[in-house]
Amino acid sequence: MPKARFFTWYRVAPLAVVFVFGLISLVYSCAPAAFFKPLYPIDYEAYVKQSSISHNLDPYLVCAVIKSESNWDPEAESNQGAQGLMQLMPETAQDMIAKGLVDGEVYSADNLNDPATNIEFGCAYLSYLLTYFNGSTDSAIAAYNAGMGNVDGWAQQNTSLHNAITFPETQAYLIRVNNAWVRYKTLYPDRFV
Repeated sequence: MPKARFFTWYRVAPLAVVFVFGLISLVYSCAPAAFFKPLYPIDYEAYVKQSSISHNLDPYLVCAVIKSESNWDPEAESNQGAQGLMQLMPETAQDMIAKGLVDGEVYSADNLNDPATNIEFGCAYLSYLLTYFNGSTDSAIAAYNAGMGNVDGWAQQNTSLHNAITFPETQAYLIRVNNAWVRYKTLYPDRFV
């Protein structure tokens, strides 16, 4: 009778999978900042800093929104017509001018592919959302993606915003922006000081 072998594929394969995923997790958690900086760049730094200051925003949050919206592509355009780095609808930009949050003499809602213009309008809108939602960053981020009306509806439910969001895209967006926000603050701690 042949002797049973201990190291057969069905015994070793699960151990190998666990080992590989453990190794990947270890490398990911201990990876140097130099590994992540190309994945989380900061372009148009002067515009981000200027508009963040003028609209009282954390510039790292602005970077996280830009990363999540367009991956720093000033020519990005969505199927719905959102444009530029912060993926703004022209109507939203016009609304920011009408509310007096952006100087329409300096910035044109027709020029949303210009990085300085787009960042100014995007920061104005994000600041407006933060004010509207009483400083709730998660609500503002969710509204940036799904609209204020949807977030107002979700806020009426007796549960946390994360559990109330009914759009999978917005759930993923909220997580993506928050993760990028943390990553930017970690990778560039003194960038906007």
